[in-house]
Amino acid sequence: MLSGPLGAPRPRAVLDAPSNLGLAPPAPGREPGTRRMPEVLRWNGLRPRVGARDAGRVEAPPYGTEVHSSGIRNAEAIAAYARAQADVVESILIRDELAVVLGGDCSILLGNLLGARRNVDRLGLVFLDGHSDFATPERSSTHGAAGMDLALAVGRGPSLLSALAPDGPLVDMGSVVHLGMREEDPELRASGIPVLDLAEIERRGPRDTAAEVLERLGAHLGFWVHVDADVLDDTVMPAVDSRVPGGLSYEALVEMLRSLLASPRALGVEFTIYDPDRDPEGTVGRAFTSALVEAIRP
Repeated sequence: MLSGPLGAPRPRAVLDAPSNLGLAPPAPGREPGTRRMPEVLRWNGLRPRVGARDAGRVEAPPYGTEVHSSGIRNAEAIAAYARAQADVVESILIRDELAVVLGGDCSILLGNLLGARRNVDRLGLVFLDGHSDFATPERSSTHGAAGMDLALAVGRGPSLLSALAPDGPLVDMGSVVHLGMREEDPELRASGIPVLDLAEIERRGPRDTAAEVLERLGAHLGFWVHVDADVLDDTVMPAVDSRVPGGLSYEALVEMLRSLLASPRALGVEFTIYDPDRDPEGTVGRAFTSALVEAIRP
């Protein structure tokens, strides 16, 4: 299930995962606008420009502002959504397609990994993000799962979300490579997860960085790719909820993703955090769509 016929590129399938459950409200009485990200990318023609099958949409439960007793906002709704999402991701991979999931916030990682790990014995994760996303409820000021998704995926944090699979964490700590971080997190550094931060990527170059990642995950039969839009340079991607100066150019991101997704072991890729509410003219969304088309087109 990990390569097309005679080594041909696998067809793509685009799935919408418009969840904003993992984010804090941007202002009293307002929902995070990331729920509109898939429709904007589709308005800009992403699916037909990639030549992908339409895999539909997994509707998210209603957004709430209350913090669950676990210390994570919307925790029960996120768990339910992850299971619903996993079923659709699994069905895409059974068809031998590359899953392209349009979020949503970073908490969609949990459902994607839950679905992907049903298809491989050992799953790897390539995590492109300007932040570590390695917080726990005790360290989080927002109580949002979007800042805890990597920690939850490797089994750190409340079991409601860190133990979604019956046989261990969604991905092993040694099966993750973190790329593009530019806001330091000593906890992530101490975890043993390899971190190729922004400075390291700029030193190596995007193609050699991707080659290093593929070598590190060489023992894995399949891997998933997470892309938070805030890994991009803040000057080209200001439409995110937690801005940090610096970041990757579109060209560097496209080159890395093309190298990673060309691997027959790539199972899928998710895109998160772009917020159309912070892009009223739509110019950022159009540029973002064009870059993603270049990155994921077979």
